[in-house]
Amino acid sequence: MALSLSIPLKLKTPGLYELRQRLRRAAFWACLLASPFFLGLIAGWVFGIRLNLTPSLPLGFYITSRSRDANLVEFCPQGAAATISLSRQYRTLGACPDGGAPLLKPAVAFPGDHVEVSADGIRVNGQLLPNSAGRFRDHLQRPLDPWPYGTYKVEAGTVWVISSFNSYSFDSRYYGAIPEASIRHHLRPLWTFATEVPQQ
Repeated sequence: MALSLSIPLKLKTPGLYELRQRLRRAAFWACLLASPFFLGLIAGWVFGIRLNLTPSLPLGFYITSRSRDANLVEFCPQGAAATISLSRQYRTLGACPDGGAPLLKPAVAFPGDHVEVSADGIRVNGQLLPNSAGRFRDHLQRPLDPWPYGTYKVEAGTVWVISSFNSYSFDSRYYGAIPEASIRHHLRPLWTFATEVPQQ
């Protein structure tokens, strides 16, 4: 007895359904994994929030401020300071002209102030700043050149930035005053965490 196949068997394109399902899953996970990055961008652009992951200051979140009393400054280093900080990965990739991220440091000396640099550290108007002595090697034993010892009057249009939080901070103890024009924002701490710093 012959079997009649008058009605043709219809099949979906082999594997097409599975491929579509996997593409949907891949797109879902890609969006999910990318969401913290985009949320971070939105937080930075809209709310002025910055995440600090360097030990120069306590780890955590900082927020931009229009007040000149906010003594933390976000700036793009220039010249040799920019080159060294990027090549040694003191900075990550970011929005500065050299492709690196801005630095976040406390501004400690302003036009008209007197800054004394010595082996003991840095004094501003006679007051010694804790943990401000320049080092001749960084935390990985790479050579550093501290700013020349002497007394300096802070010139108009410049500020000195020093982090007393970390004696290994890469700041004005190595490159002197920075131009005020290089400052992108003033910031205040928003939410910070306990942070270990390298041993002295």
